Amino acid sequence: MSSKVPLLDLQAQYAPLREDILAAIGRVCDSQRFIMGPEIEAFEEEMARMLGVRHALAVSSGTDSLLLALMALEIKADDEVVTSTYSFFATAGSIARLGAKPVLVDIDETTFNIDPEQLSAAITPRTKAILPVHLFGLAADMDPILDIAARAYVPVIEDAAQAIGASYKSRLLGGMGAAGCFSFFPSKNLGAFGDAGLLTTNDDGLAKQARLLRTHGMEPRYYHHIVGANFRMDALQAAILRVKAPHLAGWTAKRRANATRYRMLFRDAGLLDRVTLPNEPPDRWHIFNQFVVRVADRDGLKAHLDARGIGTEVYYPVPFHLQPCFANLGHRRGDFPRAERAAAESLALPIYGELTAAQQEMVVGAIGDYVLHRVGV
Repeated sequence: MSSKVPLLDLQAQYAPLREDILAAIGRVCDSQRFIMGPEIEAFEEEMARMLGVRHALAVSSGTDSLLLALMALEIKADDEVVTSTYSFFATAGSIARLGAKPVLVDIDETTFNIDPEQLSAAITPRTKAILPVHLFGLAADMDPILDIAARAYVPVIEDAAQAIGASYKSRLLGGMGAAGCFSFFPSKNLGAFGDAGLLTTNDDGLAKQARLLRTHGMEPRYYHHIVGANFRMDALQAAILRVKAPHLAGWTAKRRANATRYRMLFRDAGLLDRVTLPNEPPDRWHIFNQFVVRVADRDGLKAHLDARGIGTEVYYPVPFHLQPCFANLGHRRGDFPRAERAAAESLALPIYGELTAAQQEMVVGAIGDYVLHRVGV
């Protein structure tokens, strides 16, 4: 059945921007400049200003922004990169693609982000970078992470794929580490019409290296100094994102308002002892790419909501240390218990900006029917 409350309604966001977006696409089509060129340059300048960084490089996807950052920092086979065991696969997959070893760390129970207290113990002489994830739109606890990195003399790469516009102690994400990596996958707060991403940095040398790697290590044309790859963003995607980017702050404000309404609705329904809501520490600004709750019998609740036409998703059912492709790391169930509990209990609810109060009431009412009364079971 079609959802009464979809997890995400991209049509609702697109409709008011349709004419502007089609005009931007037409502009690129008329120019016949589809690869690099003025559209990309203008987009990079605008994103650098928005995020408060010296350099913003438009790239082909969020995954490729991670891979490009690691390559620019010369991460290679047998190096170690410390990261969270609980994230979208690209975080650890990008490390492994270079032949490096993802060294996994458990999460903080309340934020889903890497636990800085366990991070220090994961550092070894082979550690060449730390890759914290700002999961679901909430910043990781960056001060202790940066302190640990400074003592180990290794760079920090921020995986901010889900966190564009989020901040930590009034500092925007993407500019605190050596590099920041963003995704414009269509479901993100700022989404393209396909795959696209961004690499940010305040390091002139790193930006130069990343730009070279982005185009097969080529400078000038057909002269290759290093082996790079094709990490270029299409000009069509840049043009679309340029239309959408000025609306990001407003969309984020609506998501935050919806998060506040959810808190009120869950409280008024007497569900706060049955459903754990997302945590937002006072020193951070959450952009709510996802509104992830935790509940016992998550799978039963999901099935119940599916039957009611309410869209949900599990982010993420299997932590990295239990993924078959990472069996060589030698981990077993129980090694990272907080991440395993999160994988078993977490459920993302609709949070997009166009979500109505009535739809949110429907979501919380259906959750209350299940966890309090088992209606429809």
